[in-house]
Amino acid sequence: MTKSENIFLFVPNIIGYGRVILAIISFYFMTTNYIIASWCYIISALLDAIDGYAARYFNQGTKFGAMLDQLTDRIGTMCLLAALCTFYPSYSFWFQLSMAIDISCHWIYLHTSLLQGKTSHKFIDMSENPIMRLYYTNRKVLFFMCAGNEAFYAALYLLFFTEGPTFVGISLFRLVMYLSAPIAFIKAAISLLHGYISCINLSIIDLKERQEHSKLN
Repeated sequence: MTKSENIFLFVPNIIGYGRVILAIISFYFMTTNYIIASWCYIISALLDAIDGYAARYFNQGTKFGAMLDQLTDRIGTMCLLAALCTFYPSYSFWFQLSMAIDISCHWIYLHTSLLQGKTSHKFIDMSENPIMRLYYTNRKVLFFMCAGNEAFYAALYLLFFTEGPTFVGISLFRLVMYLSAPIAFIKAAISLLHGYISCINLSIIDLKERQEHSKLN
């Protein structure tokens, strides 16, 4: 009889707990000390790549770890956007819209994926689209999109406190904001595509269940 494993003490999950602690510290200082908040937020984000590597290296990938990772990412971005709402009140609607798209589309995509289980050929598979296939299968592309999205909001956050070092007549943080803005918009569009296709797939599940229920009656 094999000894039962404690997945809560797996190396990638311990790293995940560290990400959560750093994120909470960042939230606490987000409106008062941008240096502490920024470093904690950045380190927490960088650990996102390390815990994935640890999961593969130690063969300790778990559904709990994946969910912890996903929730930490989503909550981290949401709290940063909440701070931006207070810093830039005239743009609050757009930050709120970004939060709504991110949370709702990720949630319905994850929930629908669990429900569908790829049991029907009628399900729309986003990987059939060449752009989405590249997004899903190329880790470098996925990292670039996620990092660019975070860089846009992080640059807006830092610009509230400082312009940072200046190069060729433009500040570093402002340059990052301009360069990363298109990436943030594209990622939002991809999230909307996630949500749209998930709704279609969810309707297929509903129709299938209704048909099965009708047969029983």
